[in-house]
Amino acid sequence: MLMNTRTRSPSSSMAGDRRRWWALAVTALGQLMVVFDVTIVNVALPSIGRALDVSAGGRQWVITAYTLAFAGLLLVGGRIADRIGRKRAFLIALTGFAAASAVGGASVNLAMLVAARAGQGAFGALLAPTALSLVATTFPDPRERGRAFAVFGVVMGGGAGVGLVLGGVLTEYLNWRWVLYVNTPLALMAAVGAVFVLKESRGRERARVDVAGAVLATAGLVALVYGFGTATTDGWTAPLTVSMLATGVVLLLVFVATEARVPDPLLPLRIVAHRNRGGAYLAFVLVMIGMFGMFLLVSFYLQTVAGYTALETGVAFLPFAGGVLVASVLVGRVMTRVRSGLLLAAGLLLAAAGMGRLTGLDVDSGYLGRVLPALVLIGLGLGTMSPVAANLATFEVAERESGVASAVFNASEQVGASVGVAVLNTIAATSTAAYLAARPNGGQARLAGVVHGYTVATTWATGILAAGAIAVLILVNARLDIPREPNSRPGA
Repeated sequence: MLMNTRTRSPSSSMAGDRRRWWALAVTALGQLMVVFDVTIVNVALPSIGRALDVSAGGRQWVITAYTLAFAGLLLVGGRIADRIGRKRAFLIALTGFAAASAVGGASVNLAMLVAARAGQGAFGALLAPTALSLVATTFPDPRERGRAFAVFGVVMGGGAGVGLVLGGVLTEYLNWRWVLYVNTPLALMAAVGAVFVLKESRGRERARVDVAGAVLATAGLVALVYGFGTATTDGWTAPLTVSMLATGVVLLLVFVATEARVPDPLLPLRIVAHRNRGGAYLAFVLVMIGMFGMFLLVSFYLQTVAGYTALETGVAFLPFAGGVLVASVLVGRVMTRVRSGLLLAAGLLLAAAGMGRLTGLDVDSGYLGRVLPALVLIGLGLGTMSPVAANLATFEVAERESGVASAVFNASEQVGASVGVAVLNTIAATSTAAYLAARPNGGQARLAGVVHGYTVATTWATGILAAGAIAVLILVNARLDIPREPNSRPGA
């Protein structure tokens, strides 16, 4: 009787298992850099302004250049990964990210720094969807996939908090250039690991390139994210804000119409039309609205009202990251046994409870009594839903399209973050102005007005998160206990 050549010995099986988990470590490190680079530079902006003689408006472009390139190119990056192979795309993205970070750290003027940040964003737009799709294709077994996405949930949820702390430490004890330099050794380390532990996987190499879809998606997302950014600084009625938001909406509508007609679309519409994947994308948009709004408002409160330094503010967010870690680990063990909609709704409700705690802020609120419990609850909420949402992002998607499905998930994160900062900041500013208009404008009244604005904004955020919990309970009915078939048909 012939031996089946496909049968593996126990030792080779164990080696393969170890290789998968090393692959997870490598992809998680790549994703961590993308996530914490959204916030790591924020703490260093004052130092950058002084060193390069940059105005406040110029400093904002250090942030905007990264987010615009990242958000605008995500769908293109996801499709490139599907086309050329995910291991190859991951290595290209890491190498490019390392080079752009080194250039940024060595910048001698604002133009050089902004160009480097745009380069980070562009390579990040290839890196993020590639990392997520690699996790989805590396772990076909539901139980292992649950644990893998628990790790990814920690990275996605806690990475922004890590960025705040790391940015504060590097700026305080070294200098601002290290908030950029730090990416280079990390990216190269991940690239070396990827060469040895990642397996290649790819989609259809001969599919036609959807040039029209790529241009429309990139231009539409850039316009939309930029419009929300100008709303924060110039107001919602400013001509630039209105024109950018309108342009973004029109371009994305044309993009949808185009994708419904072309034979090889950049984004097959069935990916977002699937009720469970669509519910996951919606849930992540909403939780990002709350989370990034919370980062903005709590950071302002701690520094403006409570008198914290930038480093102390970063450290104050560590309990948030701890909450993400604890919840992600616990959810990773049960997500294949509990309906996904229940877990997503539970996460949104925990986050809503945390935002609800912030509605009680006043000028004399202490960190331990009011802010700390809120941060822990929001962290637990994000940690509960992030692994589930990331897992659902590629649920019933054929392996050849997992890159673009992952890109939609990352795009939902960026859109949610942009909306959260713009909308909640506007609500806070408007409420503060109305409060001060009705009272004598003294120093204590000004602080009280600022805090009042924060509480009104967090009240709105609480309502948004609670409404999202109801929506995902209705939409999401999947259970994540189905083994992934690499060549399965996409869900309808």
